[in-house]
Amino acid sequence: MTLEFRRDSRGVFAGVAVLNALIERPPEAVWAVLEDGHSYADWVVGTQKIHRVDEDWPAVGSCIHYEVGIGPITFDDVTTVRRVEPKHELELEARAGWLGSARISFDVRPWGKNTLVIIDEHPLSGPGARWHNTFVEVLLRFRNRRMLRKLSEAVEHRIRR
Repeated sequence: MTLEFRRDSRGVFAGVAVLNALIERPPEAVWAVLEDGHSYADWVVGTQKIHRVDEDWPAVGSCIHYEVGIGPITFDDVTTVRRVEPKHELELEARAGWLGSARISFDVRPWGKNTLVIIDEHPLSGPGARWHNTFVEVLLRFRNRRMLRKLSEAVEHRIRR
């Protein structure tokens, strides 16, 4: 896990939590999970129930509609594909009403016979973006570390089926 500093759209340096995980399966197996919108509730932290996945997921502009929350506190959310390079990169925008939106990028790279997955998440709008600080970065790092573990488990589960 690393913490990188990049310039944001205003040219200001901003901390961005970037996490790396080695998944001991080929990139095709990892991509199969990423391109299955119905599997997101299995590995995206906080997602409780998938309501609908656009037929052309993960094409640019396609969406997943789902319920997100902790315990009994839930609300509807939508994630939209903003950029995709099939089998290599997937960039999503997750929107959560008044909470705003976030950019989540998955970079899927061959690493020998395994796969290196790099996740980069950054708030785009709402309170998370306005109050983005080191504390928010730490929360994102914990959440995304767990998400990468669950992604690896989802890949293993899919292979076993």
